[in-house]
Amino acid sequence: MKRQAYQPILITDAARSQDDQLTSRQRRYVLMMGIRVACLIVGAVLVSARPPLLWLWLSLCALGMVLIPWLAVLLANDRPPKERHRLANRFQPGSQDEAPPMSLTAEERPHPVIDAEP
Repeated sequence: MKRQAYQPILITDAARSQDDQLTSRQRRYVLMMGIRVACLIVGAVLVSARPPLLWLWLSLCALGMVLIPWLAVLLANDRPPKERHRLANRFQPGSQDEAPPMSLTAEERPHPVIDAEP
């Protein structure tokens, strides 16, 4: 029986490291660019072979060669959203009796005063 490579078990809800995220985005980008190159090669072969419905196949290849790079760049630059810390809102300085700023009326809310004259 063939032994599988050791894969650590993730037991926390911690996010993947930035290096792992970058590596997966790079692999996805290279794969999509490989598909684009395949569309280019298939288009060249189709032109020389002249199959039925050539216009349809060439338009599909051209669509792939135009859309795939655009999508590849979008997906390569896409990062997962940063998670807020679960306890960020629980331990804030100040008393618990204070009303949150959004529950105050416009007159009660603190606001900066800008004087025109010094």
